[in-house]
Amino acid sequence: MAAFVKVATVSEVLPGNAKEIIVNGKTLALCNAEGKFYALDNVCLHRGGPLGQGYLDGEKLECPWHGWQYDVKTGAVGKSPDMKVASYEVKVEGADVFVLV
Repeated sequence: MAAFVKVATVSEVLPGNAKEIIVNGKTLALCNAEGKFYALDNVCLHRGGPLGQGYLDGEKLECPWHGWQYDVKTGAVGKSPDMKVASYEVKVEGADVFVLV
């Protein structure tokens, strides 16, 4: 059964940044897009690049290896909504960030 798990504090992922996190054996990319948090699978569909090491531009997370861009809200690749990585529900309570896994 899925449950919210604490993965970080708000101060650990500043606005405009992403971070790799491991939760329940999965590596995810936790993103802070202008103060709102999102979580995606960490593996780029192109060549398996680490999305959590990528670059955040607004609500687009760019893979550091070859520049594929993902919508942090949906996990969709660029203009191909049928290609996407899994996205996970995120909530913030006080200074803590939780992901539903």
